[in-house]
Amino acid sequence: NFSLLLDVRVIGRLVPACNYMCGFYTAHFKMAFYQTRHEKEKHFLTADGKEESFPSLMDPPSLDLSVVVPSYNEELRLPVMMDEAMEYLEKRQKNPSFTYEVIVVDDGSKDKTTEVAMKYTKKYGAQKVRVLTLVKNRGKGGAVRMGTLSSRGRFILMADADGATKFADIEKVEEGLESISEKPDNMAISCGSRAHLEKESVAQRSLFRTFLMFGFHFLVWFFCVRGIKDTQCGFKLFTREAALKTFSSLHVERWAFDVELLFIAQCFDIPVVEVAVNWTEIEGSKLVPFWSWLQMGRDLVFIRLRYLTGAWRLESERKTQ
Repeated sequence: NFSLLLDVRVIGRLVPACNYMCGFYTAHFKMAFYQTRHEKEKHFLTADGKEESFPSLMDPPSLDLSVVVPSYNEELRLPVMMDEAMEYLEKRQKNPSFTYEVIVVDDGSKDKTTEVAMKYTKKYGAQKVRVLTLVKNRGKGGAVRMGTLSSRGRFILMADADGATKFADIEKVEEGLESISEKPDNMAISCGSRAHLEKESVAQRSLFRTFLMFGFHFLVWFFCVRGIKDTQCGFKLFTREAALKTFSSLHVERWAFDVELLFIAQCFDIPVVEVAVNWTEIEGSKLVPFWSWLQMGRDLVFIRLRYLTGAWRLESERKTQ
C-alpha cells in the first residue's frame, strides 16, 4: 500500500512538472503559440491599391478552389511557381464552372516577396490573387494557417512557394480526395506524398542523414501519426470543412505543424489519403538538414506531451480572426 501511495504521489508530481516543462519550452523556444490576427493582417490590397477585408474560413465558400502559398524570402523562387500555377489555373478556368483564388502569404520576409506577389495581383486582379503580408515571421505553419483562415474556396490547397511539386498534380490529390469524401460531413484531406521516391533519395543521402530521416519517421509514427508515410510534403488538399476543423485546433506554427495537423485529423476521425506526386529538389531550401531534423524531432515529443498532459486540447471551433 505504501508503494502504491508513493507511485501515486510521484505521478502526481510528474504531470505538473511535464506541464511546466512544456510551458517553458513553448514560451522560450516559440515552438507553438496561438496568435490572434494583427489589425494589418485583416486586409489585402486590390490591383489599384485599395484596401479590402479578408473573409473568414467560417463564411460559406464562394469559390471552388483556394491555393495558399506560404512564402518567406521567396522573391527569387516565387515567380517560377506562380507562373506555373497561374498558367494551369487560367487554362482550367476556361471551364466557366471553375473558379479559384491564390493567396500568397508573406511570412514576415526581409526581401521583396510582397512586391513580387503583388505583381500577380496587378496582372490578374485581386479576385484571383491576394497577398497577405504578416507583420512578423510566424513560421510556415503560421503562414499556412493565416492564409487558410482567409480563404474562400470549397477546397483549399496548400502549395510550397518553391514549386517543388508539379502544380498539375493537383488533379491527383483531387482524385484522392474524391475517393474518401463521401461522408455526410464532407471532411477529407488528401496529402501529396514523396514516399515513392524514398529509395532513390536514400541512395543519394549520406548515412548520417539517412539515420536522421528514419529517426524522424519513427518519432512521427510513435508519438503522433500512423498510416501516413510522408507527413512533410507541402502539397495538401483539404475540404473547407476539414480545414476549419483542423486549423481551429492547430498550435504549432513552425516546421512540425504538418504532423500536428494530421494528428488532429486522426483524433477527429477525418479521412486522410496519401497520393504520390511528382517532386523535384529545388535549391534555396530554408531548412538546415541536421538542426531542422533535431528541432522537428524535439517538437514531436512536445506535441504529444502537451496533448497528454491536457496543456493543449482539441477544439471543435476556435476563434479564427
